[in-house]
Amino acid sequence: MDVTLHLAQDPEADALLGRSPLAALVGMLLDQQIPMEWAFKGPSSIAQRLGADDLDAHEIAAYDPEAFGRLLSEKPAVHRYPGSMAKRIQQLCQYLVEHYDGDAEAVWRGVGTGKELLKRLEELPGFGKQKAQIFLALLGKQLGVTPTGWREAAGSYGEPKSFRSVADITGPESLAKVRAHKQEMKAAAKAAKAARK
Repeated sequence: MDVTLHLAQDPEADALLGRSPLAALVGMLLDQQIPMEWAFKGPSSIAQRLGADDLDAHEIAAYDPEAFGRLLSEKPAVHRYPGSMAKRIQQLCQYLVEHYDGDAEAVWRGVGTGKELLKRLEELPGFGKQKAQIFLALLGKQLGVTPTGWREAAGSYGEPKSFRSVADITGPESLAKVRAHKQEMKAAAKAAKAARK
């Protein structure tokens, strides 16, 4: 895996996401309740704080939990909720060590169908159906992982040029389209909630 991603909108952070399957998974895990760019810059910040060029699932899984929480809390914090996200990242890495010998790419390497890949992604700690579908769409659209039926398994996120998620971000213009879509969805949800009252 060595592609150019533009999710963090930061060359160094994006380079890590494009070459490191674990960094891409951790970025996706962090992508909640904070701006997308902040989430996907997280893996690079963690690697730098660990004094490494990449993330290592074995190292993170074995790291002292309190020390790892402090590492993510250092200013600027890696996430709005650094303590709880530190736990989630460690749970993800522990799962990868236990089930895939710490090799994040093994989650999707050689998978025959989109349905099977979606199931594997949903089994990852911190990955619900929506997050799994978005990551599956990212794998298919930008990372060349296209098992049979991947678009169907990714749902609406798998549609070409749908601009619904990070799977469609290739630069500032597409980022703006995805952000606009998310704002529309929030506004629609807010209006629906108000209508129910």
